[in-house]
Amino acid sequence: MIEKFNPTTVHEPSGYSHVTISSVGRLAHLAGQCPLDLSGKVVGDQGDFAAQTEQVITNCLAVLEAAGAAPADVVRSIVYVVSPDSTVLSAVWDRLSESPLAPAFTTASTLLGVASLGYTGQLIEIDLTAALPEN
Repeated sequence: MIEKFNPTTVHEPSGYSHVTISSVGRLAHLAGQCPLDLSGKVVGDQGDFAAQTEQVITNCLAVLEAAGAAPADVVRSIVYVVSPDSTVLSAVWDRLSESPLAPAFTTASTLLGVASLGYTGQLIEIDLTAALPEN
């Protein structure tokens, strides 16, 4: 259903795949998941990347399940982190890669350092696309 590979004509990536091909007919395009709790508040103290990463993981798992998908069904991910520091970006990526959401990041994935995100104090957001089986 999902084919992942890395052409020999480009560099070997660290954990993700350059190409992901889905042979299914349905895709779930999930809204960017933010570090908001059930009350709609940004979690963690100011600058708490760890707490916000954990909340985003929780939210991503919940919306994937609601869509009838699992992390292994993700065909594309984009991770946005409010930081110009590659050490911070790497720490977020490492946590994501060790989490129950990790299979989502073995497909075509992008990690971006950005200037800001939508909610005051928000430091991370994840955008996922998942392949679903036909009904």
